[in-house]
Amino acid sequence: MLRDKLSDALKDAMRARETRRLSTVRLIQTAIKDRDIANRGLGKDPVSDDDILQILQKMVKQREESAKIYQDAGRAELATQEREEIDIIKGFMPEQLSDETVQELIKAAIAESGAQGLRDMGKVMAVLKEKHPGQMDFAKASGVVKELLK
Repeated sequence: MLRDKLSDALKDAMRARETRRLSTVRLIQTAIKDRDIANRGLGKDPVSDDDILQILQKMVKQREESAKIYQDAGRAELATQEREEIDIIKGFMPEQLSDETVQELIKAAIAESGAQGLRDMGKVMAVLKEKHPGQMDFAKASGVVKELLK
């Protein structure tokens, strides 16, 4: 379970006195707790591993945007810090699929959902998100889906 893996990573980072890793794992755990609390308020279950993967993807995307902003502003040390956090977060995510594999999975999802045109794009994306959480960049995948459904 991903929660256990994060907990173990936190303990290991404490023992090894890895401050960057420790603070990043704490940020991840805080984001998960926040979502748990929000779900509890809505009467939902605590977050699942798939939800945690979505949280991790969002955190990576935020840091990529921040790193670019810092780089453009001439703050290389802050951009480096963001990239280090990205590497740590990605360590908890499954291996990303290659572009060729993503292309084939999209074609399979189009066939499975019976998508006929752009109006069915949501169906295709839903199939991909359900079957391959955390394994692909869904922003890029949506562009490919859009091209294939034209």
